[in-house]
Amino acid sequence: MKEAIKAGSFGAVMGFIMSWVMNYFVFPMPETVMQNAVGNGLSGFLAGFMGGFMGLLMYFKINKMVAK
Repeated sequence: MKEAIKAGSFGAVMGFIMSWVMNYFVFPMPETVMQNAVGNGLSGFLAGFMGGFMGLLMYFKINKMVAK
C-alpha cells in the first residue's frame, strides 16, 4: 500500500507540472470560450496521461527494488 501511495503521489505531482506548463506556455490566455475548453481538455488529457504513466513507472521501480 505504501508503494501505491508513493507512486500515485509522484504521478500526481508530474501531472500537475504538465498541466501547469501546458496552461502557462501553450494555451496562456484564451480569447474565446472554445479555445478555453480545448486548452483545458488538452492539458487535462496530457496531465492525466503523464501522471498515470509516471506513476506506473514509479510503481514498477518501487516493486523491482522491493523484490530484490
